This record gives sequence, C-alpha cells and structure tokens, in this order.
Amino acid sequence: MGLQMQSHGIQSMLKEGHKHISGLDEAVLKNIDACKALSIITGTSLGPNGMNKMVINHLDKLFVTNDAATIVNELEVQHPAAKILVLASKAQQEEIGDGANLTISFAGELLQNAEELIRMGLHPSEIISGYTKAINKTVEILEELVENGSETMDVRNKDQVLTRIRAAVASKQFGQEDILCSLVADACVQVCPKNPANFNVDNVRVAKLLGGGLHNSTVVRGMVLKSDAVGSLKQIEKAKVAVFAGGVDSSATETKGTVLIHSAEQLENYSKTEEAKIEELIKSVADSGAKVIVSGAAVGEMALHFCERYKLMVLKISSKFELRRFCRTTGAVAMLKLSQPNPDDLGYVDSISVEEIGGVRVIIVKNEEGGNSVSTVVLRGSTDSILDDLERAVDDGVNTYKAMCRDSRIVPGAAATEIELAKRVKEFSYKETGLDQYAVAKFAESFEMVPKTLAENAGLNAMEIISSLYAEHASGNSKVGIDLKEGVCKDVSTLCVWDLYITKFFALKYAADAACTVLRVDQIIMAKPAGGPKRDQPAGMDED
Repeated sequence: MGLQMQSHGIQSMLKEGHKHISGLDEAVLKNIDACKALSIITGTSLGPNGMNKMVINHLDKLFVTNDAATIVNELEVQHPAAKILVLASKAQQEEIGDGANLTISFAGELLQNAEELIRMGLHPSEIISGYTKAINKTVEILEELVENGSETMDVRNKDQVLTRIRAAVASKQFGQEDILCSLVADACVQVCPKNPANFNVDNVRVAKLLGGGLHNSTVVRGMVLKSDAVGSLKQIEKAKVAVFAGGVDSSATETKGTVLIHSAEQLENYSKTEEAKIEELIKSVADSGAKVIVSGAAVGEMALHFCERYKLMVLKISSKFELRRFCRTTGAVAMLKLSQPNPDDLGYVDSISVEEIGGVRVIIVKNEEGGNSVSTVVLRGSTDSILDDLERAVDDGVNTYKAMCRDSRIVPGAAATEIELAKRVKEFSYKETGLDQYAVAKFAESFEMVPKTLAENAGLNAMEIISSLYAEHASGNSKVGIDLKEGVCKDVSTLCVWDLYITKFFALKYAADAACTVLRVDQIIMAKPAGGPKRDQPAGMDED
C-alpha cells in the first residue's frame, strides 16, 4: 500500500480524499466570491422597497420574505467563508433583532472592495489593518452623528417610541408602517416593566388569524389562544382561575393492584366511589372560589360532567410554554395534580370569552387591571405568507423597542448616516500615510452601498442620488437622506426617519469583523467528509 502512493508534499501528510486550497487566487478570492454571492442575495432585499425572496427549505416549507435573518437561516449555506457572514448576521439578530441585512450586505461590499485592492497588489494584512483603523474611526464619527437630546426618552411615551421603531418596521412592511407601529408601540408600552431595562420580548405575543386585512388587527391586553373552551360555558367575567398542569381526570395510582369483586353491589359501589372521588375534587376546586379551570392535558369525561354541574369553565392548553405564559398573565401557580388549590395559587382574569374571528374560534383572556404581564398583537391578513411576514415586522419592532430601552440614542436614517460616514472616513484616509490608506478609502466607499441599494431597489437612478447626497453633505447638511416615496433627497428630520444608534453600531462592527476574518484566511484544508447517510439536525423546539 505504502509503495503505490508515492505522493509528495501535503498530499503525503494528509489522508486521501482531502481538499487543499491555498494561495491568493485560489483561497482568498474564492472566499470573497462566495461571500459576495450571499450579499447579492440579501442586498436586493435591503430597505423599504426591498424585493421578497421565495425560499423553500429542506422540509418543503415556503418562506416569502425580505427579512435577511430568515433568508440566511433557511438557506443552508455550505461554503465555510459565507458561513462566517451568516454567523455575523445571526449575532446581530441575537443582539439587536434588526439590522441583519445591513450586516451581510456591508460585509459583502467590504470584501468586494478588498478584492479590487488585492488585484492592485495590496497584501491582505495591509487591508485588514486599514479596515480596522477605519471601523474605529467610524465608531467615533457615529457617536458625533447622534441626534441631540435623544439620550433620554420616556419609553412609555408613544410618540417617542414611534419615531424610533418606524424605520425598523417600514423596512419590512413599507406603506403599512403607521398601522403596524402603533400596534407594536401599544403592545410594548402595556407590558413595559417599572425598570425598562428588564423588558422581555417574549411578553409581546403575536396571534395570526387568517382573513380580514391589516386594518382589522388589534392589540389585546392578555392572551389569545387558538382553541375552543372544552365545556359549554363560553364566557365569564372577573373570575379566579385554577391551573392544573397534569390534566383534570381521575388519577391512576403509581402502583398496580388487583381488586377482587365478589358481588354486583360491590361492583356498583366501586364505580360509585370513583364518581364520588372526582365530584369531591371538583367541588373542592369550586369551593375555593375558582370559576375557571385550565388544564395542561386531557380533561376526562366524568370530570367535565362535574365541572359543568358546578358551572366551571374549562380550558385546555396543551403547549407547556403557552401554559407558563397563561400563568404569567393571570398570576396563577400551576399545580401538578387535581386537588384543592390554595387561595394564593389562584390567578385572576377580567374576562375570558370564546370569540369567532374569521371562522377560527379563539379564546381571548383579558387582564386589564392585572398589570403588565403579557399583551398580544392579533394580526389579520389574507394568506399565511403575508401573516408570517407581518409577524416578522412586529418582531423587529418589539426587538427595536427592547434595544431602545437599553440605549435610546438615534442617528438619521434613510442613508443620511452612511453618506456622512463615507465623507468623513474618506477625509480621514487622506491623512493616513502608508499603504493602508487605500484600504481606509475603500472602506469609506463601501458605505455608498447603502444609498445605492436603497435607490436601486426603489427604481431610482443611483448615481444621481449619490452625487446629490454628497453635494448636500459637503455643504454641511448632514441630515439629508433619500425620500424613497418621491425619489429625491430630503432632510430626514422632516421625514421622521431615524435609526437606532445601537443597531447601526453593532451592524457595522460585526460586518467589519466578519470581513477581516474572511480576509485573514489564506489556506483552506478540508478533510474528506465522513461517510454514511447525511444526518439531519434534530428538530428544534416549537416556535416559541
């Protein structure tokens, strides 16, 4: 065996079947190509006029969306360098919940410019040092662009919230942002705790119901459950609630035993005692003052009969997560098995009613007085894909609200910030000596990608727009951006388009880091893939 394989160099060191790619042309430029391909896909979806992508994943589920985070999650990106960009966008999605598209598109643009520099003969390490200088400078400039007086804000003031989340929602659902934003703002303000920094995104739920249109959407203080009440009672006001996680039924014992029955009377008595036992349990619940029983599992026939007799409303919530949220909404404590509840364990609701919305029966649990635990945005739309997209827009809005609770500073939106950054970083590059000044200049040029893409997606002439933006900014109007509706350059403070400083900060930082990481690679060594059938990843938890 050893004699036949007379190979040299790296081949003789590694197992057969491996791939080894090295050198500038092979490794670095191939990596850049893969990343460019990814950023071209997401680039056309950037901004309010972004196009939608139709992605069908390996489970045959269809996504129609322009939300970059969803697109890159569902595309199974195989190329190792492009995966780095995907990881950067996921980090952005985890950190802020919005701006994933900017991260990928900007990183792709940086790499494309790096490719030109490499072809001019710069070494990747010089490009990296230039990019690092440039991103540090960018962060400094970004601080100066923050709108005065935006450091402090009242997170319960709807108008202040609206100015900040409008841009995030408009980039997903252009033209419907006003309706959506006021829904999101209402829902977020309702559940905002005393200390806004502890705002929990999970407390704003989304219920998607087919039919109607966006203008039929509402915000419910409380929960909306997609199921019907089990018993015949369909509505109840101002009631106490008992929650049983283990189901409402006669409990089977842990140990097995045999009962010998000698006569018919004994058999009758045996079944009677079972009935009496359940009746006693249900009666004890009714006596504790509870009017509603919520079960986490099946409700037995006999138990249901006695619940009806004692005028108890019965709900069944099979999802564990929903049950926990229900407990949060009502302030109840879930008990494991059917027994008499303590008064402390009972929750309280203002009203529970079963309503029919668009042919679907839903239980609406309202808790107006009970404080700010959970609120639900009920979205209506004509198709499932529209509803999914609306939900993503709402999620972006809620995530932006959370980010704004941490840091409420805002910078001009609509590409005004980017052009100003491009102008200032370009000026900074003239002061640099050494080869990395070219890299700094290219970094500045990369910012032009944002207004260019926004203009192209809106069908405007990108060159004209960018040059007029530069002209405006050169004369000192640093807040001039693109008005996409009219296709002209305007002052964004009149358009009321603001982006959160923190979103921009992390998106640009992650993009620069990802681009530098890709540029640092000069060799790719791939082992032979292990044989055997492809293992699918284990299915995740449910949507929550």
